[in-house]
Amino acid sequence: MKLGIDWQKLPEALKRGPMASLDHVREMGLDGIFFPTVLDMSPTLDAGFLRELKAKADGMGLYLEAGLGKINPYCSAEAPELRAAGNGDILAGLTRMVELVAGIGLHELWISPGNFKGQFPGRLANDRFRSDIDWADQLTAMEKIMHRLAPVLRAHGSHMNMETHDEITSFEILRLIEAVGEDVTGAVFDTANGLQRGEHPVWAARRLAPHIRQTHIKDAYVARAPGGLDFQGRACGEGIVDFTAILPILHGANPALNLSLEMAASCEDRPRAASPRQCIEINDPVWRAAHPDLTPEEYDAYMAMVDSYEDRIATGEIEDWAAYEARNYGYASYEVQPYGYPEARAYIQRSAEHIRASGAATGVPVGTVKAALA
Repeated sequence: MKLGIDWQKLPEALKRGPMASLDHVREMGLDGIFFPTVLDMSPTLDAGFLRELKAKADGMGLYLEAGLGKINPYCSAEAPELRAAGNGDILAGLTRMVELVAGIGLHELWISPGNFKGQFPGRLANDRFRSDIDWADQLTAMEKIMHRLAPVLRAHGSHMNMETHDEITSFEILRLIEAVGEDVTGAVFDTANGLQRGEHPVWAARRLAPHIRQTHIKDAYVARAPGGLDFQGRACGEGIVDFTAILPILHGANPALNLSLEMAASCEDRPRAASPRQCIEINDPVWRAAHPDLTPEEYDAYMAMVDSYEDRIATGEIEDWAAYEARNYGYASYEVQPYGYPEARAYIQRSAEHIRASGAATGVPVGTVKAALA
């Protein structure tokens, strides 16, 4: 299993551009780049450039992955680039991207169900809890878009893979796959996002395993807080996710699956402003009513996982939410931002080392470039 990184979280990605970023990830000992959309690879959808990028990656032994974008039509206004790609027609833009990257041998394509709004507190950061349109109606609208996109995917032997994003549950993804067809659909398994939906990462991995075609590998702090549970991104091995349990599940279902790290972006690349704490309102009646698939058994397993993690916090092994925020982002004022390029690189390296070690401990081969450079 190759170990790479998501383009949007790679330090200096925009500064270096896609071509030079291949050299960057190679130098960092990583195996490839997951571009969230084809537009991240080439904003003008230049077929010649895409061929050159793929040829360079192939020559370096690096993987490339790509995506189409966020396909919830109720969020389309928040992604004008998708409309522009089709000269005003979003479906035409998506079709164009499918065809272009199929031409360079990329057939696994990320899609997502919404846009996370970190400036809002708790559940209101998620499109799942919009009051102007029910989540069920949003899912229905996404299914319609997926059906309309399915013929071009079938024609090219490609898949649109729905991420376990902040808004959606693994159960809902499975229902979309069944409704649209597993010959053109799959899942992008984000190892931490499901925590925000009350899903145990190991349980979710088992549910989705046969359909997982792409990944986002990341970890998170989850512990009790006023109103529910705090959620905060952490380097792999410093959060609540058990990768020694998850990697064998992923490898057993798809040994050729690429593992793409998704890290906290450097403040030099993406300046950070003050925002509310993102609370998982797991005991709120409104929140619970919106998760009818969450069983008592999985809830109990989830909370047992939280209890175990809180033991590590109590011993000082793990920093609590506020201490971590203050050290990395100047939490008191948000004027100090020490989390720059060096810190982001260190975060990536710690995560990569933990994933490789978790693989070694469980007999799962992870990473190729690091071994070659050693």
